[in-house]
Amino acid sequence: MVQAISTSSCCNILFSKSHRSTSPYSLHRFNHYSPSFAHRISTGVQRKAVELPLPETVTQQVQNKEQRKTQFALENLTSWLLKQELAGNIDAELTIVLSSISLACKQIASLLQRSSIINLTGGQGTINVQGEDQKKLDVISNELFCNCLRSSGRTGIIASEEEDIPVAVEETYSGNYIVVFDPIDGSANIDTALTTGSIFGIYGPDEQCLIDLDDTSTLDQAREKCIINVCQPGRNLLVAGYCLYSSSIVFTISLGKGVFAFTLDPTYGEFVLTHENIKIPESGKIYSFNEGNYDLWDDKLKNYLDHLRQPGSNGKPYSGRYIGCLVGEIHRMLLRGGIYGNPKNKNSKIGNLRLLYECAPMSFLIEQAGGTAIDGVQRILDIVPEQVHQRTPIFIGSPDEVQKLQKYLA
Repeated sequence: MVQAISTSSCCNILFSKSHRSTSPYSLHRFNHYSPSFAHRISTGVQRKAVELPLPETVTQQVQNKEQRKTQFALENLTSWLLKQELAGNIDAELTIVLSSISLACKQIASLLQRSSIINLTGGQGTINVQGEDQKKLDVISNELFCNCLRSSGRTGIIASEEEDIPVAVEETYSGNYIVVFDPIDGSANIDTALTTGSIFGIYGPDEQCLIDLDDTSTLDQAREKCIINVCQPGRNLLVAGYCLYSSSIVFTISLGKGVFAFTLDPTYGEFVLTHENIKIPESGKIYSFNEGNYDLWDDKLKNYLDHLRQPGSNGKPYSGRYIGCLVGEIHRMLLRGGIYGNPKNKNSKIGNLRLLYECAPMSFLIEQAGGTAIDGVQRILDIVPEQVHQRTPIFIGSPDEVQKLQKYLA
C-alpha cells in the first residue's frame, strides 16, 4: 500500500482523519509513522511515497476467504457433465441422456428409502423374461428409467432386464442413443433394507433400429433389427455407470477417460463429486463368491478358493465378503481392491449374470479404473452377445488377483 503525502495541510487532514477513525486498520497505519517522517510532513517541503505494510489481521482475512472458497467449491454432476461437453468428451445429446438417468436414480433412491412406509416391499406377483419373480420396485423402477429416458428425447433404443425385447423410443428428437440397464440390481435385498443399485450402459446412435409403422418392414423385422443393433460387445460402450443405494447414494460413471463418483447430498438434492479418477488397487485381500455353490463348481476353482482361505505371509487369510448385489461388490472393489466371481456351475452352465446390461458396463468401469474382467477364458468386453438377456460367468477385480485366478484355471 502506498500513501503520498506532500504538505502540512495534508498532515492536518491525515491526523484529523486518523483521530476520527475507530477502525483497527487506521490506528495501525498511523502508528507506523516515524518521528522523522512526521517532521518532513510538518515542513511541507519534501514529498515522499511511503509504503505501509498490510496489517496481519487483513492478511489473515484474505487467507480465510481463500480457505472458505476452497472448502465450499463443490462440483456437482451437472457442471461436471457440462465441462466434459466443452472438452469434447461427450456431445449435448449424451449430456441430456446422462442427466435423465441421474434423475431416475434420485427417484428410485427416494422410493427405496420409503419402501416400507409406502408398501413397496414384497413381490409384484409377476415373472420376468428370465423366469425370476419380480419385486414391486423392479417394475416401478423400470418404468421410472424408461419414462426419464423417453422424456429426454435423445434415446433411440431401450433394453432392460425387465423388458422381453428392446424397445424403440418414438419420442426421440435427436441423438438416438442405445441405453441398456438393470433398474434394480440386488432387488432381493429391498425387503431387508440392504444394498441395492442400478446399472446402465450407453452405446452409440444407430438409426437402423428406429421403428416406423408406415414403413414396409413388418414389426417382427423391425424388432430383429433392434436386437441386432443392441447386441454389441462391451468394448463399443461410450458410457457406463451405476448408482449405489446404501448408507450413501453414489452415482459412479466413466466416459472412457477414467472413473468418477458423485455422492448425493440430501440437503439440496445434487450429486457432488467425491471420488475423482478412481484407480483400483493392484491387489486386495477381499474375495467375494457365493460359497453356498462351492460343491457345484469345478475342481480348479475349488483349489483357488482353498488357497485364498489359507493364511498368507502375514498369517492371515483373505477375507470373504458377499453382499448379493453386483453394484455393492464392484463399488467396494474399486475403492479397496480384491476379486469378485460369479462362475458357472453344474446347475447353471452358462453363468448367472446378464452380459449386456450387468457384466459389460461393470467390466468397462473396472478396466477404466485399471482392473481386469474375464469370463474365465476371455475378456468380458470382447464377447459379442447373441441374445439380449444372454448370461455369462464373470471374474472381475484387481489385476493381480485376476491374474492369480487365471493361473489356477489354466
